[in-house]
Parts: sequence; C-alpha cells; structure tokens
Amino acid sequence: MSGGDVDIARTAALFADPARIRVLAALADGRALAASVLAAEAGLSPQGTSAHLAKLREAGLVAVETSGRHRFYRLAGENVGELLETLARFSPQQPVTSLKSGTRAEALRFARLCYDHLAGRVGAAVTAALLERGALAATDGIATTERRARDRLSAPVTEHPYALGPNASEVFGELGVDLDQVSRRKRPLLKFCMDWSEQRHHLGGALGAELALSLQRRGWWERRRQGHRALRLTDKGAEALRTYLDVDLVA
Repeated sequence: MSGGDVDIARTAALFADPARIRVLAALADGRALAASVLAAEAGLSPQGTSAHLAKLREAGLVAVETSGRHRFYRLAGENVGELLETLARFSPQQPVTSLKSGTRAEALRFARLCYDHLAGRVGAAVTAALLERGALAATDGIATTERRARDRLSAPVTEHPYALGPNASEVFGELGVDLDQVSRRKRPLLKFCMDWSEQRHHLGGALGAELALSLQRRGWWERRRQGHRALRLTDKGAEALRTYLDVDLVA
C-alpha cells in the first residue's frame, strides 16, 4: 500500500453479502456471462443481480463487454479470482445440512477451476507431478510444491520459486500444450496459487490455463454441472494421469 491510506473496509464490505459472493463465484472460472444467466446461477432476481453488478463494477472487481445488444460480465482479472481463493482459505466451512451439500463441498476440494486453471486435489497433484517429471524446476532448492516460509496465506504467491524444467517441452507436449505458442502470449507464462484446500502450490498463469483447456479438450475432465466450479475427473482422465504423470486419483 502506498500513496496514503486505502479504504480496505469499503472493498471488504462488498464481500460481506452472500448474494454478491454467489455472483462472483459464478464468474470465478473465467467465463463471461450475461446478467440473466448470472441471476439464474446465483439464484437471484434480475433486479438484484443488476444492483450487485453495478457495485462490483464500481469497485473494479467485475468488467463488462458488449457484443451486439448483449452485455457480458466477467471478473476484472485473474487477481480477483485469486482474492476469492484467499478469502476461502480464511472462511469457515458452511455446515453440511444434507448429503447433497456435503457431496458438493467434497467435489470442490477434489477438483475445481481457480479462475481458468486447475485447483483442488487434482490441480495440486498435477503440479507436483510436473515438478517431479522435470517439466517444472524449483529454483530455491526445495523440490516440492509445499508452502514456502515466505508464502503468506493471505496473499497469492507473488514470487514463486519455479521455472520451466529440462523436460518441459516433452512433458507438456504429451499433454497437448505447445510451449512455444503459449510463451508468446502477453499473460505471464508461470504463476502459482496457494491452493486453499490443499495448502500447496498449483499452476496458474498462461501455462496453467492452457493445460486445463487441453485436458478438457481431451475429455479428461468435465464440469459437474453448468455454472459450478467443481469438475469431474473422467475415467479416461484418471487413467491418462496415471499413464502420463504417475498421478493416481480416483475418477
């Protein structure tokens, strides 16, 4: 923080409304959605959704783009998704009142999208396997994805200890990712998040986003249902992760 005091309380107040959190959560996988779709996914009225979106836009948390007569809303950037993940780490679990809610909570912990890259048990396990196979290399001498002493739970991993490893082209190529193509994008190639459910690093940035998209195209994961961040690892995906990365997860 520089240039004088900042009004953290004003921004924090935006996250104190459960309905507004549902709007942000519906956008947390990087999609751009119309207000009507957001209303349906968040379980809100169209008027209520519009009011929440106006406040979120004013705060710079949500951006809007126009296509013809339609307006689509998305998170203003990857950092907003990281902020949601950070808040989740400090938030108590909602009480499980039914088998359905318990299953949904476990599904989020197992596999989900963090903005547009893989998170949860699957995302953390894939990142660890990339390190073990030399697709990534630790630059601090610690050959694991465990939390480093300098990592703050209340912030994204701003100075990550990884670089591309000696086997990066081969391993990512096997997973359908063209490193040369991804490297030319303006977005940072390598970014990492502290996974709130696993408390380990998972891969984000342009490379993490492209990896998630490639695995989806191959049919290795799919959405559990429309509008939900939780993902389902398919039987094909579970077998492929065992074959390519030696990651053994139950589909």
